This record gives sequence, structure tokens and C-alpha cells, in this order.
Amino acid sequence: MTGDDPSEGTHEEAGEDGQEEGPSEGTAEETLDAVISDNGETVAVFQAEPETAYVTATPADTDTISRTHSSVAEVVSKTAHNAAESAVPAMKSIAFNLVNAIIIMFIGVQVARLLRKMLRDALGRMHMDESLQSFLSSVIYVLTCGVSAFVALERLGVSSASIVAILGSAGLAISLSLQDFLGNFAGGIIIMTLKPFHAGDYIVCDSMEGTVAATGLFYTTLRTVDNRQVILPNGKLANAEIINVTAEARRRLEIAVTISYESDLRRAKDILKRLFDECPDIYHDEELLLFVSDLGEDGVVLKARGWIDQDKYWTARWAITEQLKLAYDEAGIEIPYRQMDVYLSNKETKKGSGN
Repeated sequence: MTGDDPSEGTHEEAGEDGQEEGPSEGTAEETLDAVISDNGETVAVFQAEPETAYVTATPADTDTISRTHSSVAEVVSKTAHNAAESAVPAMKSIAFNLVNAIIIMFIGVQVARLLRKMLRDALGRMHMDESLQSFLSSVIYVLTCGVSAFVALERLGVSSASIVAILGSAGLAISLSLQDFLGNFAGGIIIMTLKPFHAGDYIVCDSMEGTVAATGLFYTTLRTVDNRQVILPNGKLANAEIINVTAEARRRLEIAVTISYESDLRRAKDILKRLFDECPDIYHDEELLLFVSDLGEDGVVLKARGWIDQDKYWTARWAITEQLKLAYDEAGIEIPYRQMDVYLSNKETKKGSGN
């Protein structure tokens, strides 16, 4: 019966090899523990994997359970100790990288401020528009801070490829949703850089005209002669034909008048020349042009051209035009205008009698 009992065979083999397997039993006592339910039945045996922090649960017999009872607590304690020892270098590494990232950002911000100040001073010496100076210096500041943040995040272990992918996707989505807005922004940069007009200039663009009140990054504001405010998008304005009326200090004043073919041409020219000579705002040291421009359907077209200051243009033009009409009326020179002559003819209708 003894030889047939598997448990006894197990005990005999353990007894015969007890000296050789003594160390392994000691190891088992340190690495094995059993969990027994309330009724005394075996639930599981916990065993720690050698040189690891893993614990496995396997069924075991009563003899194995009786060897040890507190090794689970020891394994958990050793595992926690090993985890704590391995966490210390990791925490030190994280703290070191965090300090490096903070130092990188601090240096980056200081460099960005220095570059912004240097660029603003350089643009100021170039007499560039104040709003453009502020914008370009801000762009340099943001870009420098962005590069610093990129390096700092990479130092903390964030993948640079992930950052580039996120920024690229965000940039594409923003550019598509703000296409017109970015077009106005680009137009504002072009206008501020090329300067086709300045604040105070009188410009004509398509059907709109007026004095430039302000030029921003996205819109340009005009003030019309009747004091209306017109806001034009820079994207449209940068691609349109612009007439800058007040770009030059002097402007050529041209007066055109049509006289009838029956009027005295020489006398009409003399009167027109006299009015230009008597105008105090006309530059008399410059050549005065007086000529017959066209022989039109309605009459003879006379033109006179003289140079005048830009700010006195309209005052002189209105004054000469009024004086010319009065002088031609006194001299009997007819200024024709379009008219229609209607001729009616009366025809007698003879009615025959019925007889």
C-alpha cells in the first residue's frame, strides 16, 4: 500500500535527495505561498518568476502549501522594492529632461525678444509702415518661440514626426477654411510692402474712389468726398487697377471746351489763354499748351493745359470753368449742346364725295 501511494513515493524521493535539493526547497519556501479558502481547501499557489517582477498562480497540493505561508507578502514586498529602485532612475531622468526643457524655453523666449527688437529697429530705419513693423516682428517672435517649444517637447520624449504631422494637418485645415481671409492678409502684406498709396492719398479703384484713411493688414478704409466710409478688402485691392490721383506734388490742369463752327476761333483761344494767365495758382514758368483738339460733330474742341499744385487743382478748375462760360457769353461765342430739331409738315387731304 505504501508503494502504491503516490504521496508516499513523493516523500521518499524527497527524503533520499534531501541534501541535494535542500537549497531548492529553501528557494521554494521564499518564492511560494498558498491561498486557502475559509473551509480549508486549497485555492492557488503563488510563485514569483526568477529575476522578474511577475507572480504566477498555479494549483498545488497540501504539502507544498504547508511549506510556506508568508512568501506572497515577501514577493510583493520584493517586487515593490525592485519597482521603487527602478523608478528612482526614471524619475531622475524625467526631472532632468524637464529642467532642460524649461531652460530651452527660457533661452528661446529671450532670443525671440531680442530678434523682435532688432527687426523692429531695422524696419523703423527703413521707414516701413508701423502696422507692418509690428506684424513682422510679432511673426519672428512667434516662430522663434515655436522652434524653442518644438525642441523642448522633443527633449521630453515627444516624437518630432508627430508634432510635424499635427501642425501640417492643422495648417491645411485652417488655410482651407480661411482662404479669403488669408487672401486679404496676403494683399495687406503686398500693399504695405510695395506702398502703391499712403494714408491721405486720393485713389480710384474700379467704381470706388476716395481719400485713404487707413491701411490695415486685412482691409483698407477710404473716405469719399461726401464723407462716407468705404472699406475695401486688401485681397481685391492688391489685384485691381489703382489710380493714385495725389501721388505727385504737381498735376496738370486740362480744360476742354467746345465752340460752334460759326464762332470766332482765334478770339475763343485768346479768352481761354487769358484765363489761364490770370489764374494765380497756375505755374507760369511752365509751358502753357493751347490747341484745337478735335473737329467734332457738335463743334470745335479747344483744350488748354497748365501745371498746378495738387491741393489747388479742383479750386482752379472750377474757377476757370465758370469764368470761361461767362467770358464766352459776353464775347458772343456759342457753346453748342445737343439738341433735336423736329419739322412738322401739314398736308391737305382731299376728300372725294360719294356721288
